[in-house]
Amino acid sequence: MKRYATPLSTVLIFASIKAVGLAVLAFWSHAQEKSALHLLGRRWDSLWYARVAEHGYDFTLTAPDGRELSSMAFFPLLPWLERAVSVTGLTLNQAGLFISAMASVVAALGLFHLGRHVHSPEVGTLLVCLWASLPVAIVQSMAYSESLFVALAAWSLYFLLQDRWGVAALLACAAGLTRPVGVAIGIAMCTHALTRLRRADNRARILASCALSLSGTAAYVLWVGAQRGNFFGYLGVQAAWGNGFDGGYSFARFLGEFISPSPILTAVLLIAIIALSVTPHVMMRLRGYPPALIAYSTVVTAMAMGASGYFGSKPRLLVPAFPLLLLVAIALQRSAKPYLCIASLVMASALYGAFWLNGSGPP
Repeated sequence: MKRYATPLSTVLIFASIKAVGLAVLAFWSHAQEKSALHLLGRRWDSLWYARVAEHGYDFTLTAPDGRELSSMAFFPLLPWLERAVSVTGLTLNQAGLFISAMASVVAALGLFHLGRHVHSPEVGTLLVCLWASLPVAIVQSMAYSESLFVALAAWSLYFLLQDRWGVAALLACAAGLTRPVGVAIGIAMCTHALTRLRRADNRARILASCALSLSGTAAYVLWVGAQRGNFFGYLGVQAAWGNGFDGGYSFARFLGEFISPSPILTAVLLIAIIALSVTPHVMMRLRGYPPALIAYSTVVTAMAMGASGYFGSKPRLLVPAFPLLLLVAIALQRSAKPYLCIASLVMASALYGAFWLNGSGPP
């Protein structure tokens, strides 16, 4: 296995996994008389990112129930990049697909180096394979912001663990302009800073880096508030989309309704959701993972599992929670045939991704 644990071979493996997923999607879509490219680049959130790139944040859409859906729900970095890339002659949607493809490769490299830094090159390669074969890994090839965010997050955390505060903070700031969960990287930096400040000679630089890491998310949220004349304007935008945070209660009630709309069952499911979210982070702590990784993963998981919005998107919201996959990667590295397991996951991911994307609801 060691011969595959290099940056180049890992990228080639990653590209092969993505190619399998795209091939299955193309075959499935053709059988459904649909266009795979259309599904990847011209549906759901990808349309909204393209609208922001084309019209700025003046675009709104009235839902059938009267809600005003604002494009301000979507953070600006991906639309900015789409607009920049479109000068090459690509359409905005094609630019989004190109950015996602390039960012996914950068993300794979970042995950490899992060896994190598925390454990070993073999674990780095397995971490990339696991991330590429998630059940909803097809989103990494869509004109969505997940790949861009993970690329920025993985490299930011990698540089942070090396105490390269400046570049880590700049990448964290960019991630904060990509998705609201970018705040998780800022919290990770602050957590790492607490372990360094007592014996550090560059305290001012560390504190400035922590502030910069949180500035991307803060700047956009404050800008939306200013545009809407309300300090909590961004929360209002998200509420119109049906998004909020209730600690997982709505998700527990949603799951319970498949069995019985019982308050007791909802409470039991909520406790189970919290336990399932907390347990892997306790394991990470007991095994000596860097506190910054644990803090980042905790925030990402809490925001995903505690969100009260469209429940079909929860697996996608967990795509940035890649530190959780380190536990699985280390376990696989100790197994006899890790790549047999990876191959099974790749096929399952490809089939599920094609089925999911050809469905009626957004991911």
